[in-house]
Order: sequence, then structure tokens, then C-alpha cells
Amino acid sequence: MSRFREFVQSRQGMIALGSVVAIAVSLGLDVAGASPTAVQIPLVVIVVVGGVPLVWDIVRDLIARTPGADLLAAIAIVTAVLLDEWLVAAIIVLMLSGGEALEHAATARASRVLEALAKRAPTMAHVFTEGDQTTEVNVADIQVGDRILVLPHEVCPVDGQVVSGHGSMDESYLTGEPYVISKSVGSRVLSGAINGENALVIEATHTAADSRYAQIVGVLAEAEENRPKMRRMADRIGAWYTVLALAMGILGWLVSSDPERFLSVMVIATPCPLLIAVPVAIVGAISLAARSAIIIKDPGVLERIPATTTMMFDKTGTLTYGRPRLTE
Repeated sequence: MSRFREFVQSRQGMIALGSVVAIAVSLGLDVAGASPTAVQIPLVVIVVVGGVPLVWDIVRDLIARTPGADLLAAIAIVTAVLLDEWLVAAIIVLMLSGGEALEHAATARASRVLEALAKRAPTMAHVFTEGDQTTEVNVADIQVGDRILVLPHEVCPVDGQVVSGHGSMDESYLTGEPYVISKSVGSRVLSGAINGENALVIEATHTAADSRYAQIVGVLAEAEENRPKMRRMADRIGAWYTVLALAMGILGWLVSSDPERFLSVMVIATPCPLLIAVPVAIVGAISLAARSAIIIKDPGVLERIPATTTMMFDKTGTLTYGRPRLTE
């Protein structure tokens, strides 16, 4: 059910779902003996509402000199509309939007890492007031110099220094080091670290916005926003393939004097496997990797793996368990 929500939460997913409904309704009306006009109404609606935005996106990419395998699909949609072949247009809209929706779902799944990091950050902290009483305040309101009580197993809210107490903190989530670090008076503590069994009193040396954990989340968010648009291998072959298909379609039109020959070539030449199979393979690979606790943040990297000759790993938690244990 969650995968279905990921699929339809994008604009492309809604268009794909609408295309399925429109085609089903149109076929149902046809079987029921409705008039040709009534049969075409749901198809016209989905092509106008869903097909026009898709075609515009492809035209905009073409203007930006990034033509891809989707260009033939856009040409087929426009040709089908001009020839009053609304069912053909709706089917191509379904293929085009379905492939894009699958890619969006794959990217959204990869983005969950950032969401998990943001949710893990504490929102409240126990700050000492006058009279050595503690009160809960919003982490964003903590000022440099405030004394904070970090209870056992709590996430440290800000960077600071221990002023009272003795215990330990697990900083592996931040540093990758698999060890629990001992903390005593004067020790530095990092936001995002998990406190051990004993309560500690720390003095804030940074605000929440300037602390280590916020910086890590900020770097990941910036990388997420500036991630380059995925360039599929299908798009790289799209340039010469599109020219060849157009030439064949125009030739068929000229020889037969029938514009529907051009539409037939466009529909046949529309790279359905590239529009649908590639996103399906990407989603499948991300899901399969996730079962092995491997998170793929950029789906485009999957197509670059065959050309990879060198791979680099960080030291902890990637190839190791991150928890040392006595074996002999």
C-alpha cells in the first residue's frame, strides 16, 4: 500500500492513474453501445488534462537541448490528437506518465534517509533555570551558555561541554566510529549523539542551528536539492533514434499518402521498453538493495555501475557491523 501511495503522490502518478480510469471507462462505454462521442469524452479529458503538461515538459527539455527518449512519445500524442485517435493518445499518455511516476517513486524512496535524519533530531530539551530547576524548552530556543540536562538514552540536542556527571555517549551515528565514548567533566559532546546510562549536565557551546547534527542534515538537504536530473541511458540514444524514426514515419506517409502511416510508425517507434522497463528496473534494484540495508540515494548511479573500475567505502557501518566483539 505504501508503494502505491508513493506512485500516485506525484503529478505523473495521478496522470497515470487517471489514464487507466479513462481508458477503462471508454472501453466500458464502447462495450455498452454508447455513441462514439460519449466513448471519446473520457479519453479527451485525460489527454487534455494529463497529456498537455507531459508534452509541455518534453518540449521544455527540448528547448534546453536535453532531448530524450520521451520525444517520440510526445510526437505520437500530438499526431494521434490531430488524427482524432484519442485512444492511442491516452495509451501513450499512460506509458509516459507511468514511467515518470515510477522514477519519482524511486527518488522519493531514496529521499527517506533525509526525512529520517530530520525526524531523529530532538525538538525539546531540559534546560536549567534559576534555582537549579529544569524546564522543557524548544531546542531552537537554546542559547550558548545554557545548562542542559541530558537524560539516559536521550539524543543530545546541541553541541556542548560536560559540566557535571560521568557517563558515555554513542557518537557512531555522527562519526562512524563504532565505539561508545566516555564522557566526564570537560568532555566535548556532539548534537545527535545518544547518551548512555547516566544523566549528564552540559553547557551549550553552539545553538541548535549551528550544531554538528544540523550541519549534517543541512549538507544532505543541499545535496538532495542540487542533485542533477537523472540521465537515463535511454535518453542518450534518443537523439539518433528519434531522427531515424521520424525519417521512417515521414517516408511511410509520403509513399502511402496516408498520415495514419506516420502515426503508426510513431506509435511503434515509441520506446515503450525504455519508458517503462527502465524505471521498473530502477525501482526493483532500489527495493532489492534496501532489503540488504543498502540505501541508494541517486538512482542514476545504477546505470554507471558497469563502467565502474574503482569503488571506495567508508570504514564503519558499510562493510563492517560497527560493533567490535571478542571472537577468540
